[in-house]
Amino acid sequence: MAYTDFVNLLLAVAFHKITMGYAQLVIGPAGSGKSTYCSSLYEYCLASRRTIHVVNLDPAAENFDYPVAMDIRELISLDDVMEELGLGPNGGLVYCMENLEDNLDDWLTEELDNYLDDDYLVFDCPGQIELYSHVPVLKNFVEHLKRKNFSVCAVYLLDSQFMTDVTKFISGCMACLSAMVQLELPHVNILSKMDLVTNKKDLEDFLDPEPTFLLSELNQRMGPQYAKLNKALIELVNNYNMVSFIPLDLRKEKSIQYVLAQIDNCIQYGEDADVKVKDFDPEEDEYQLDTTTWQSRQLGMTMVTVLVKANSKLDNMNDVEAEAESDNVEKVECGNVEGSDKVLEDSS
Repeated sequence: MAYTDFVNLLLAVAFHKITMGYAQLVIGPAGSGKSTYCSSLYEYCLASRRTIHVVNLDPAAENFDYPVAMDIRELISLDDVMEELGLGPNGGLVYCMENLEDNLDDWLTEELDNYLDDDYLVFDCPGQIELYSHVPVLKNFVEHLKRKNFSVCAVYLLDSQFMTDVTKFISGCMACLSAMVQLELPHVNILSKMDLVTNKKDLEDFLDPEPTFLLSELNQRMGPQYAKLNKALIELVNNYNMVSFIPLDLRKEKSIQYVLAQIDNCIQYGEDADVKVKDFDPEEDEYQLDTTTWQSRQLGMTMVTVLVKANSKLDNMNDVEAEAESDNVEKVECGNVEGSDKVLEDSS
């Protein structure tokens, strides 16, 4: 490898940046509070001076409490599908989402190109459970986001008012598990509408329950003929570690902050953020050195060090090659001398 090629390779590695966006896929049953969650999350981030973009993926939605960054209704709406094709609400919604799937490379790609690197998108999804359980629309949607270098996390909302009964809890876990297996994404499970729960002590046993507790409760509420089924369900939930939920009270800022921190941890948001100058070099403040200049200086010093070391190693490699060539020349010359002596002996 030539010296210039080696230097170009080092520069390419040093300046290479993997562009990555971040996304939440907010899913859950109808009425679980997905749009309210998106609205509260937007208001919290706005107050925290953090930028997020909320995207509407529900073709039947009408009113929003947040600015809509992208809207599927610009592509297709449920009312138009029901009127023109004569489909019902559920069939029309599946048709709309399949139309979205057909336009991933066109409409969605064009919309995503409007956002810069490191942008944070929150997708407010419809509430039909079949979209997460067996219809591959959202799975292909997620795969498209991954191809666009988005780090995606599924946020599954479950209404806390229905979690005071063990049978409903198991049903919610099964629906959540189905979405997890179908989408193949990191999951953060949230108990929504905690501000509407009158007796929060009833939920403590279901936030992080013991399998033995769930099994005993199920056996008490169901007939003995379902004992094996109950055991299989509890083992399934326990093996997939899907029995942990985070309670969310939208009235409390700390509750929103904690949930957001869990999601950010799943998608590794902020791990590659630029280091502030004042954290490590406060003396530079008198020179009013901005972050870009400081980073350029550090990168230049790093590159100089790397190039010096590379140059030294390259010189050593050249010396080794020169010595090897010299040894080969000496061997060839010796061989030629020996061969000429042998020829003289034969002729004499």
